[in-house]
Amino acid sequence: MPDLLAPTQQITLTEISWEGYETILNLLGDRPVRVTYNRGLLELMILSYAHERYKKLLARLVEALTEELNMPMEAAGSTTFKRQTSERGLEPDECFYIQNQALVRGKQSIDLNEDPPPDLVIEVDITHSMINRMEIYAALGVPELWRWENGTLQFWVSNQQQYQQVQHSATFPQLSVTDLEPFIALADQTDQTTLIRQFRAWVRENLMTTGAD
Repeated sequence: MPDLLAPTQQITLTEISWEGYETILNLLGDRPVRVTYNRGLLELMILSYAHERYKKLLARLVEALTEELNMPMEAAGSTTFKRQTSERGLEPDECFYIQNQALVRGKQSIDLNEDPPPDLVIEVDITHSMINRMEIYAALGVPELWRWENGTLQFWVSNQQQYQQVQHSATFPQLSVTDLEPFIALADQTDQTTLIRQFRAWVRENLMTTGAD
């Protein structure tokens, strides 16, 4: 297909049908383009190095948490989640099944008509989306969202399909936003291997290590 995104980083299309959205998804395949769809409005975005750097760092922090706290987890990366009945779809920057990991373990695909949405989504907003992605996450039923925007981390928890900002994670109740901020700040001073090693040591010293059965 033609390079729709050159030379800009994003493009927004209007009056795109659900069938058109699914056609674009199929044409793009595994190309590194994020596609957001909200009832006829479609956005294509190329992701920057800064975006990918922060989303991967936040994902590694979540992975370290689940390992140190002995919490079973299935990482779903940037899977496309969509539901035709609500005419919405998107790819999270990173996402995880934790509370519902047993329901998706071993699956090769996810169908939101039968399967739950991810329990925790990471959203990095550097090249600002023209579409309200949080509205889509709420409509798809994602219970918790970690959002990195303008150098600030925020935790959002769904309440009746609306998000409320909170200080403590619903997935990791003993973890606050302020606990993570110093480690994210370290990203400009040290490599990620050293940073994650320091974070693991902090988790062992400061968080309860009660494991799942």
